[in-house]
Amino acid sequence: MNKFFVLLTFIATVSFVRAQNVTVNKQNEKVKGEEIEVFTTELEGKESDIENAWVRFLKDMGKLKQSGKPMTVSEPVINGTAFTKGVVYAESRGGEKKTVVWAGINPAEWDEKDVTYAKRELQKMVYQFGVKFYRDQVQAEIDETQQALDAVEKQQQRTINQNKDLTIKLGNNEQEKIQLEKSLDNNKLENAALKVRLENNKKAQDSLALVNTQIKKVLDAQKEKLRKIN
Repeated sequence: MNKFFVLLTFIATVSFVRAQNVTVNKQNEKVKGEEIEVFTTELEGKESDIENAWVRFLKDMGKLKQSGKPMTVSEPVINGTAFTKGVVYAESRGGEKKTVVWAGINPAEWDEKDVTYAKRELQKMVYQFGVKFYRDQVQAEIDETQQALDAVEKQQQRTINQNKDLTIKLGNNEQEKIQLEKSLDNNKLENAALKVRLENNKKAQDSLALVNTQIKKVLDAQKEKLRKIN
């Protein structure tokens, strides 16, 4: 029982927080000695988690080259449009509690007709990455809480079944008590023990019911947080 309450406390601590909002800003970064405009977003979470997610996201965009700073994506596909000329530059910078990711292009390396579209769509993709990262984090919390709920409900069903078995045994015992007067002393001991077990089972059911209710509240709160991400 204690492990369920510890798990509930932990989940409640990490779950009842505000829903994160993603904002994308513009700033300049020096790439190959030139200042280029890039799109940035600052995300909360473990630095390693954000950086790994950013790398996976960039790999889906095109041919990612991670050696050197910043990373480059050649032959990028930006929101469904493939480009053979020009590369996307991207990087991440981690802090104690937040990590900034950015992506941008050098217009001089692109066809002039593609620059406006590529920059506009790249800004959208940085935003989409932030939203996806937060959604994945919240979904992981929901999955963990759902597993806890499943475990509690399974334990609840086990105690219900035990209750039925113990109730039957108690009924049989009381019948045996009537029939076996000669074994009255031993029968009384067994009778008392079964009643204690039955009472303990009742307490276990009540405790698990409380845990179940609290975890469902946590799950509802997490789903509400997922819904509020935009």
